[in-house]
Amino acid sequence: MVRRTVTLPEGIDELARESALDGESFSATVARLIEQGARRQRRPRAPRYVVSGEGPKDLGEDAERYLRELVEAR
Repeated sequence: MVRRTVTLPEGIDELARESALDGESFSATVARLIEQGARRQRRPRAPRYVVSGEGPKDLGEDAERYLRELVEAR
């Protein structure tokens, strides 16, 4: 678990306290609210890879066939 110290405006502090579930700690409340807000604001991420090179477009779909042909050719 990561520990952070944050400074909140009084209005946000009050809002967080009002949003706490029964028996929920302030830290748990703030973590839950941040997660809910962040998930709502999330944008699609760009892929972590860039496709380049040459070859058949169906390589992924036909990988088993290509591998089988390679083994049988030996």
